[in-house]
Amino acid sequence: MEPLIRDAKPEDRPSIEEIARLTWGGEDYLARVFDEWLRDGHFYVLEVDGKVIGTAKLTLLPGKVGWLEGLRVHPDYRGRGYGRKLHGFMLELGERLAREGKIEVLEFATYFLNRESIAMAKRDGFSITAKFFTLGAKVSAFEPEEPVMIESSLEDLTLGVIPAGWKFLRRSHESLEWLKAKAEFYDINGFRFLVPKGEATFTPLDVGLATLKVMLPAMAWVARERGWEEFDLMLPSGVKPLLPGLKRLGLSLWDETEEPNVLVFRKKLV
Repeated sequence: MEPLIRDAKPEDRPSIEEIARLTWGGEDYLARVFDEWLRDGHFYVLEVDGKVIGTAKLTLLPGKVGWLEGLRVHPDYRGRGYGRKLHGFMLELGERLAREGKIEVLEFATYFLNRESIAMAKRDGFSITAKFFTLGAKVSAFEPEEPVMIESSLEDLTLGVIPAGWKFLRRSHESLEWLKAKAEFYDINGFRFLVPKGEATFTPLDVGLATLKVMLPAMAWVARERGWEEFDLMLPSGVKPLLPGLKRLGLSLWDETEEPNVLVFRKKLV
């Protein structure tokens, strides 16, 4: 039976939860966003002999960006070309949406060790447009301090490319409105950060050792309130000289590397 790519359905939940359980040591976010992605649309599954063994998602972001995410293949079916098939389907979808005037570029982010995805992206005309470090921390390493939730403004978006979890937006009024709907902004002693709703990956809006030292207890407070024992920070590649100091503050890299470990790819369609 030929593999089938189709729209995801509510009854696919058990299969997708199984894939999430077997990805990233059981820490994959796929199961948590299942309902949201169903409502949003452009959420697809790959079915083989009646079994859902893969997923892929396209999310419309500000600036006519088609954001590719959630490409997964069940571990028992990897190495058979199914990931490539899903990727090709999403490229065709992007081309169609571009012809309809809905998007102008495709983008996605991946971890620096995901060599298969990186090689596939480069073959298909994607290029790296931004690099970031993601670092982890434990709530227990800090004395959590409650921050103040604030209304955000464009002046708060100090970075040209703004991380919102594992999505990345370009600075604009449209992006600000998107972030207001999808994320929360906090202030602690004049220093500000954002975090997507329901997630625990923080974006400091002031980047420096002294400012992060102030913000980390506040981030720990938010993470604890959301039921997380650990949390992450997404920082621009320019913090590379600060890595030794960041480690002294209680942050750690997922894998020991001196280079940015999150790569943002972009392919222009129009």
